[in-house]
Amino acid sequence: MQEKIVILDFGSQTTQLIGRRIRELNTYCEIVPYNKFPDDTAGVKGVILSGSSYSTNDSNGFRTDLSLIRKKFPVLGICYGAQLLANTSGGKVESAGLREYGRARLSYVRPDDALLKGVEAGRQVWMSHGDTITHLPEGFEIVASTGDVKVAAYHVSDEPTWGVQFHPEVFHTEDGMRILDNFLHVCGCSKDWTPASFIESTVANLKSLLGNDKVILALSGGVDSSVTAVLLNRAIGKNLTCIFVDHGLLRKNEFENVLKDYEHLGLNVIGVDASRKFYRELAGVTEPEQKRKIIGKGFIDVFNEEALKLKDIRWLGQGTIYPDVIESLSISGTVIKSHHNVGGLPEKMNLKLVEPLRLLFKDEVRRVGTELGMMPHLIKRHPFPGPGLGIRILGDITAEKVRVLQDADDIYISLMREWGLYDSVWQAGAILLPVRSVGVMGDERTYDNTIALRAVTSTDAMTADWAQLPYDFLAKVSNEIINKVKGVNRVVYDISSKPPATIEWE
Repeated sequence: MQEKIVILDFGSQTTQLIGRRIRELNTYCEIVPYNKFPDDTAGVKGVILSGSSYSTNDSNGFRTDLSLIRKKFPVLGICYGAQLLANTSGGKVESAGLREYGRARLSYVRPDDALLKGVEAGRQVWMSHGDTITHLPEGFEIVASTGDVKVAAYHVSDEPTWGVQFHPEVFHTEDGMRILDNFLHVCGCSKDWTPASFIESTVANLKSLLGNDKVILALSGGVDSSVTAVLLNRAIGKNLTCIFVDHGLLRKNEFENVLKDYEHLGLNVIGVDASRKFYRELAGVTEPEQKRKIIGKGFIDVFNEEALKLKDIRWLGQGTIYPDVIESLSISGTVIKSHHNVGGLPEKMNLKLVEPLRLLFKDEVRRVGTELGMMPHLIKRHPFPGPGLGIRILGDITAEKVRVLQDADDIYISLMREWGLYDSVWQAGAILLPVRSVGVMGDERTYDNTIALRAVTSTDAMTADWAQLPYDFLAKVSNEIINKVKGVNRVVYDISSKPPATIEWE
């Protein structure tokens, strides 16, 4: 039976980070909406309540029946989660007056507390809340304080329940991982969830789920779909058919290169050149979300057409990973962006969906791929969006614009590899802007396109910082693009972080 920690998501921006930290401690966890605690609790070892943008005193705030978990599982409430536990037990949570945000230092730590074992006064924690606990219910005992926050952490005396008003999951809390590890120890977790164990359990589950059914898989050449293909191939072998679609929005020469890359994996791959179809359907479309939907639907249409040529296909495999799921639909129901991997399937396809990597972050996918023995250049490849260059060409899409961007991007990525910078960034790519400007080449005046270069550092794409690439490298890239790519006379570098920007421009 799979041990797991259940994280109830109350809408915090760091909920996924809590999950990442638990998994870094070799423990499987699942993030579920605050009001969707699983009916099947087999394997559940403990529960974490996340933070939230709401106040516990807000009538619209997210609330749930905590009697389902209190005294039945060890519980750790973080920020809003800690305040909710106190508020619903007779305590008092009030506005802090000024938002308590940023670094703070523990002024008191109860030495015998199981959650804070090994944590000493003076250590830094990270606060981010507008409310504070001003009165604890009976039986709730303070186990940590800071200079400004008396109830920085508490323990419920007659049950394995704790609350912390700081965020142990963030980097700035110096003993955050120790605190989470202590909680896992209280939960009795064996901490044996590794890439090898994930592969073993996933392949076994796929065999059980799929049986002798046949699967058609969307291959993109990226890390996610590649690892998905290998896992499915291990489970069902010849019953897997991979389809790689060239929508005309791939990087330069990518269609040919990807097909070569898969030869060593023993996969059954069908290559489909559907570029004309996509260009035709995207003609004149400028709105980003509409472009994504057209490209996503185009994939489904092509898969449906190919599936009809095959016999007895019952499943569609996809390389969806967790950030895709989170960004497609937030807990509040607000769509950030659609993603063709999680957009649903038309009924006419009559195919069920299998997504083996759905709950993994990108770095976890890479570790699984390495454990599977896949080639390093497939595993270390930068993420590339499903809609491809379609969302890196701002405005309408034409074959000529694709040619310009492919050439510019090829120069950028090739030089990044040549200079030894490729592996030091999370993702890089060129963007064609709908901006033309005056330039001078030789004795002639030009009025040509602008290319923006993007490179970010990240661990999971939930947050990202712009990469501080060397000036001489950027100068070299700019010079090469302007001199060699017809139609470009200006190159700029994007120095925006996520948030507030996103990694992609559309």
